[in-house]
Amino acid sequence: MFNNIPPITRNLIIINVIVFVASYFLGSKAIEYLAGFYPFSPFFHSWQVITHMFMHGSIMHILFNMLTLYSFGPILEQSLGDKKYLILYFLSGLGAFFLFNLWNFIEVQQFTRELQQLGFNVNAYLSGANVEFTGTAESIATQRGLLENVKNIVTTPMVGASGAIFGVVAAFATLYPDSKIMMMFIPVPMKVKYLMPIVILVSIYLGVSGNGGGIAHLAHVGGALVGWILARIWRKHLYRFN
Repeated sequence: MFNNIPPITRNLIIINVIVFVASYFLGSKAIEYLAGFYPFSPFFHSWQVITHMFMHGSIMHILFNMLTLYSFGPILEQSLGDKKYLILYFLSGLGAFFLFNLWNFIEVQQFTRELQQLGFNVNAYLSGANVEFTGTAESIATQRGLLENVKNIVTTPMVGASGAIFGVVAAFATLYPDSKIMMMFIPVPMKVKYLMPIVILVSIYLGVSGNGGGIAHLAHVGGALVGWILARIWRKHLYRFN
């Protein structure tokens, strides 16, 4: 059955599984070098914009992503062709990284301004300087909380192929809007053109509200946005790929 999967989708699944297994044995070193850190973090390396797409945090994480890719990828690979399918996959992953970290940048700037107003130089702190908290006990507690928010953004990487795969699913929804699919927790099939906007709106809410539970919901939105844009461009000439 696995040999019947089109080659690009099959190879993407294989690479994801190999990296997942290898990262299990490499441990923290794999996270340090391959996960996607905030671009202004001292832990960031340029190649992470690509390598983070092949990292996963758990067996359930990679299993869900690969099953989704297996479900939607082959159809798009056959209809778009190898080149455009690869462009779709990787540009969606890059779009996910960009939107997620754009929101991170906005939040870091907000926290930094608030800290500076309270007399704490967060830029000096992140550069390694010994910066002390000053002010009342209430002010110091607020500063500690704001600084913790900044440190969480700077030190917590994003991992997973979800952004790229959301791009694939969004492209599928754009090219085949009347197809019916079922998703977890929704026991009846729905047309993908109705289901996808619901998923995106929920992801936006969870990402902006901070109730994401450790999931990079805005990365999903970024990937889906790129997938939707590319599919809108390509669908006018879809007959050329068939």
